[in-house]
Amino acid sequence: MRAFISVDLEGMPYVVIPGHLNLKGSLYDEARKIATKVTLIVAEELNKNGFGEVVIADSHGPMVNLLVDDLPEYVEIVRGYPRPVSMLSGVQGCDVALFIGYHAKFGTAKSTFDHTYSGGTINKVKVNGVTVSEFLLNSYTAGDLNVPVILVAGEAQLLKDDVHKYAPWAETVALKHSLSRVSAQSPSVARIEKELRESVKRGVAKLKQNKVKPLITKKPVKMEMTFIASHFADVADLLPIVKRIDGLNVEYTARNMFEAYKILEMLVLAASGISALLEKRR
Repeated sequence: MRAFISVDLEGMPYVVIPGHLNLKGSLYDEARKIATKVTLIVAEELNKNGFGEVVIADSHGPMVNLLVDDLPEYVEIVRGYPRPVSMLSGVQGCDVALFIGYHAKFGTAKSTFDHTYSGGTINKVKVNGVTVSEFLLNSYTAGDLNVPVILVAGEAQLLKDDVHKYAPWAETVALKHSLSRVSAQSPSVARIEKELRESVKRGVAKLKQNKVKPLITKKPVKMEMTFIASHFADVADLLPIVKRIDGLNVEYTARNMFEAYKILEMLVLAASGISALLEKRR
């Protein structure tokens, strides 16, 4: 069997300040070590429970965060950005998906680094009228391929708000309980490892008992995006399939979630591009 793990940073334990999150950050090396350790615990337990192949998608920022020096033989890793379907690249052909280090959507109170996909460009994303977090966006996309999510480990508010509501069959592990956007309380590594291993075992058992299912949204897919600045919507409006609703809001319709995701990714890249262009004109 083949498992897919998508790894973000903001929902990892002990990761609490901006210096944890970028290549030049003062505590970036610490965050990389934490994320690598947590991810390899999950991969190892999957392998022990019958998964001969584990695909890991390094999915935060530049997507080159995980340390690759000592990867087990059964692991393949997807790195670098941009790439097709971003955080889900590599999910094709997998039997299950697991999301590690995930966080709450933009606007969630007292939740570390709350944002949705691109904190620098997007306020809100809706899929068929449902305001989504990255967990929900990615779960719907995996669902297009009939891949169920069996485990989500990350910030506690995300688990409460979205995972328990939309995917109650999925195992959950709270890696941190946020006190503010830049503060959180996290368990010990020993406790986290124990909970992750037990949760993987339960998730695999549920899979074998047909107690998990892919999260599927209706097709065609209506996507709505709210940008944080009007010039991002100006750029999105250049694409013929995109309809401008007002200063910050656009919408479009896609045949399926993979197509919807690729368009979302392109619009975010276009917004980032105009930001860089304007910065050069200062």
